[in-house]
Amino acid sequence: MRVLVVEDDEDLRISVSVELSAAGVEVSQAPDLSTADALLRQVSVDCVVFDRMLPDGDALDYVQRRRRAGWCVPVLFLTARDSIADRVAGFAAGGDDYLVKPFSVAEMAARVRTLCRRGDGRPSVLRHADLEVDCARRAVRRGGVLLTLSDKEFAVLEYLAIRPDQVVSRTDLIEHCWDAAADPMSNVVDVVVKRLRRKLGSPELIHTIRGRGYRLGAYGPVP
Repeated sequence: MRVLVVEDDEDLRISVSVELSAAGVEVSQAPDLSTADALLRQVSVDCVVFDRMLPDGDALDYVQRRRRAGWCVPVLFLTARDSIADRVAGFAAGGDDYLVKPFSVAEMAARVRTLCRRGDGRPSVLRHADLEVDCARRAVRRGGVLLTLSDKEFAVLEYLAIRPDQVVSRTDLIEHCWDAAADPMSNVVDVVVKRLRRKLGSPELIHTIRGRGYRLGAYGPVP
């Protein structure tokens, strides 16, 4: 994965870049839109993290202009603007995610990894039986009913939904849905999956494959 971080606050830019690098992401940096534009025309990236207000303009305007020209790289906006109108404007301009300052750098890295995986040509809405996972809007419906999931529950469900009918190990889930500090020997995955099963209801969709991990399937486990 390669990510471009566009942020004029040098300390924050370095902090974000260090966290992403620790998660195995190759990072390029830019302090303004003109530098970012030059880099984006030279290298291929899987995601761009834009501070909204930069010395040479609003990143929202830049992304909107590029989207009209067919640019489809996933974008995460970082901003101090936290009103509903600002969030709606960010998504309307072509942003894929929106994180309000101050924020957890670890959460930001998890969201970036999700956007990188999303940008590989998969549909933004994943469907399995009567389950619908809208990756762009981070919304989940079961039988048409909107469910309320935590960020971690959504990340685990999305990762399983990308691989329907495949067995996914606990190690894989920790690697892709938690930050680098997570203990692979802990029971955090089991706890989140238990909550997910309760929220998804029945018939059960997430099955435990003894000694191997979990599988999203409808309906019933595989040997």
